[in-house]
Order: sequence, then structure tokens, then C-alpha cells
Amino acid sequence: MEGLSPISPPLLSSHKRTVAFTTPLNYAGRLSHLLQLKGWNPLWCPTIVVQPSRLTKPSIQFFLSTKDNDERTTPLEDFSAIAFTSRAGILAFWETLIETEKTPLQARAENFTFTVSALGKDAELLNGDFLSKLCKKPDRIRVTVPGVATPTGLVESLGLGGGRRVLCPVPLVVDLVEPPVIPGFLSDLALRDWVPVKVHAYETRWAGPRCAERVVSVKRRHRRSEEVEEEEGLDLDAIVFTSTGEVEGLLKSLRELGLDWRMLKERSPGLLVAAHGPVTASGAERLGVTVDLVSSRFHSFEGVVDALALTWNTTA
Repeated sequence: MEGLSPISPPLLSSHKRTVAFTTPLNYAGRLSHLLQLKGWNPLWCPTIVVQPSRLTKPSIQFFLSTKDNDERTTPLEDFSAIAFTSRAGILAFWETLIETEKTPLQARAENFTFTVSALGKDAELLNGDFLSKLCKKPDRIRVTVPGVATPTGLVESLGLGGGRRVLCPVPLVVDLVEPPVIPGFLSDLALRDWVPVKVHAYETRWAGPRCAERVVSVKRRHRRSEEVEEEEGLDLDAIVFTSTGEVEGLLKSLRELGLDWRMLKERSPGLLVAAHGPVTASGAERLGVTVDLVSSRFHSFEGVVDALALTWNTTA
């Protein structure tokens, strides 16, 4: 479990708030833990699945394996940087990296720095084990973490490319529309004189037609005497989105269940919609989902959780 920053105490209220979140499995534990620390009920309703596949793993392996005409070097030696836009990309890369017999980057006598860049708390995965497996001489590698945890910040942290190549592990999007963030990221790199090379490191796949069921099936309850009765409507106080794909996945499932976003909001009129950063907020709005609050500290999930707490404490 990663280190946690200080958090405000749970709300002093007789109503224990329920917060739904749609993250894939690899993020669910972190966000659920933070919600529980606030004294809220976390309701995990994953709308996308993020994982390596038999199609993506060989794509990474190609860059880490020695060349056919030169058993001493790998295709990765032709690059000057790797730019990770997600935690899933780092984990997928590492899963393949640990299976390689040799380090894909050799120790070089000349002063040649290889850059690895990642966003926010994702960079914690770029530890000594990762770097020493990547290169025989880990101090050859420079790790950069942008001050603003966005793809645009990632591009700026890399500086000018000078015609050099940068490897970009990105998702292969299945059953969803690829959001503009990745094409925009690659375009921005090119504008900074980098030569971006896209590699599908993992799949982002729709979780299926019934993935929204947990959200739409939560019933509002109230206590009358000693009996608990159900009312029409949803006992749902907030929903947290951490990517545009999650929003699209939820909307697709709602349609399969004979519902839409407007109907969900009507069943839970007090529902707050929280977005983990401006990129997710922009994507949600583009899909017709109005966002009520956006975390300004989106390098980690603490930001969006604390933003929810501040909103509810202010309106209590």
C-alpha cells in the first residue's frame, strides 16, 4: 500500500455517504481505501478492464529483445526516452521486462542519458528494481516527473526532442472510442521535435453490458421504528470518474439496461459527479455528463477525495 498524505476526519453525520467509483481493478484498492478513511461507503462499479493481453505483450517484447542481426543490442537502444502516461503502462512494461534475460539498455562509456518519464504517484513504480532491470548502469537513466500530472505536463518535462525517438506505451482501446488524449499527446510530442513511437502496452476494454448494475441497483433506505424500508430511488451520494473511458463504459451499460444518464440522475437527485483532474472532466462533459467538482490535486486520488469532503463539509 502506498504512503498516504494527511486527510481530514470523516464527516460527523448520521448519514454514511455512499460513493461509487468506476476505476479498473489496478486502481480500485487505493481509491476504496481513501474513501473508507473518510468514513464513507465505497461502491466499486468497474466499467472498464485494463490489463495486458496476448496481443499487447509481444509488442513490448519486441523493443526489449535483441535484434536479429545484432545479439548485443535491442530496438530500445535506438530511443532516448520512454514516456508513460499511466500506471497500467508501467506495470505492463515491467511485467515483460522482468522476463527478459538481459537488460535492454547497456552501460555506455559516453555521456548518453536515457529519460524515463511518468505522471504523479505512478512514478513511484520507477524504483531501483525497475531501473536496474532496464539498464546495467542505472545512473545512465534520468527519471522526470512533471509538476502538473497531465500528458501535456509530461511532454513539457521531456523538453525538446531534437529529432530523437521516444517510446510511448499506450492502451489498445477495445469496444470503446479512443479518447483524444493519446492522439493529442503524440501530436504534442511531435511538435516538440520528438519522434513518438506508439506501442500498445495493454488493453482498455469495456467491462460489458451489465457493468453498471451495481450503481443502478442501490436502493434508498430509511428506518421507521425497528424496520428498514426501501424507497424508490438510489442511496448514492457521489460517483467518481478517473478516466473518460470509465464514463463511456458506464453510459454504454446504462443504455443496455434501458436507462440513460438523465434517468440515473433523476433517481438520485443529490448525486455529485467528481472527476480526477481536468482531462477526465473534459472527457465526461464531451459525453454529456456534467461534472460538479474537479480535483485540482490530481497527481494522486487524495485530491479528488478531499475535494468531495470539502464540498460536503461546506454544505453541511
